[in-house]
Amino acid sequence: MRIGVGAGLDVVLVLVFVAIGRRSHEEGLSLAGLAETAWPFLVGLAVGWAIMRAWREPEALPIGAGIWVTTVVCGMLLRTVSGQGTALAFMIVATLFLGAVLLGWRLIARFAPIPRART
Repeated sequence: MRIGVGAGLDVVLVLVFVAIGRRSHEEGLSLAGLAETAWPFLVGLAVGWAIMRAWREPEALPIGAGIWVTTVVCGMLLRTVSGQGTALAFMIVATLFLGAVLLGWRLIARFAPIPRART
């Protein structure tokens, strides 16, 4: 799998998580609002990619697990230091949702590989 595809999927899925959360709390989907909510998790995602050296095999489940945990932990820590909320219910939902999507696409890639074009 190409690095850009794996990284792009992870970023889009984090943004989907943020958009769903903002929408469910009637906070609106302005670009500024999305950025304010998303940046801690996007930084956590980047840290996870760096720690796991995910560019080597972005679709691997163990790498995805490391990215998931790092995204959640860093995201929550950054939300705390920046004065954003980290209620227990939010932490549970964030952990479960991000785990489902960050590992989910990797499971799909593992068990239903996309055929590659012949060159």
